[in-house]
Amino acid sequence: MTESIHMPMKESNRVSGNGRARVLVVEDHPIARRGLIELLKAELGLEIAGEAGDGASALALIEREHPDLVLIAISRHGANGIDLVKEIRARDGGVRMLVASMHDEATYAGRALRAGAMGYISKEAPVAQFLEAVNQVLQGNLYLNPGASEAALRRRVGVTGEQGRSPFERLSDRELEVFSLIGDGLTTREIAKRLGLSPKTVETHRENIKDKLGLKNATQLVSSAVRWRAEAD
Repeated sequence: MTESIHMPMKESNRVSGNGRARVLVVEDHPIARRGLIELLKAELGLEIAGEAGDGASALALIEREHPDLVLIAISRHGANGIDLVKEIRARDGGVRMLVASMHDEATYAGRALRAGAMGYISKEAPVAQFLEAVNQVLQGNLYLNPGASEAALRRRVGVTGEQGRSPFERLSDRELEVFSLIGDGLTTREIAKRLGLSPKTVETHRENIKDKLGLKNATQLVSSAVRWRAEAD
């Protein structure tokens, strides 16, 4: 069954008393987080509602501050960022979210939109394009890289068939998360502990990943995952 795209309501508006939109920045690298905050303040005059380096801190701040926009800058373990989008959407249907990532747009843009984000931007995008993405999402508009054609967008959000999709797009969010952790060198037991799963469940995900990516054995799985993580970083 095709997943639907969450469409946050445009009329949601929770700007501060001084009329400035309020943004929460979620980025696990402190230096990168500081850079994003300064850019948003200097170029767009936004008020920073808070900053967080992990999902738990972000959720607590959202509950307390009720920002207009949450910028989720995924650096590591991309599927964790997608899970955070889902959790935020479940808790606060009015907040707008923009996801920024180094990961391949074809793999993550559709996932971000399906999870409840209103936009996706590459961390390699020019500053002007990043600022435009923030503005568009604050205005209640969906945003993707201007170079993405309508057909590509439709494919990414799951309304076309499997033809033309990259193998990584075929992985579920959880499988992609497991694949990412394999690429970081974690063992099955370490992944199970990190994700709160049983080792048997992780092994099932590993087998599914191998099947979907056409990998013959565990060695090829690890090699592919390490290479993919290196390219993402």
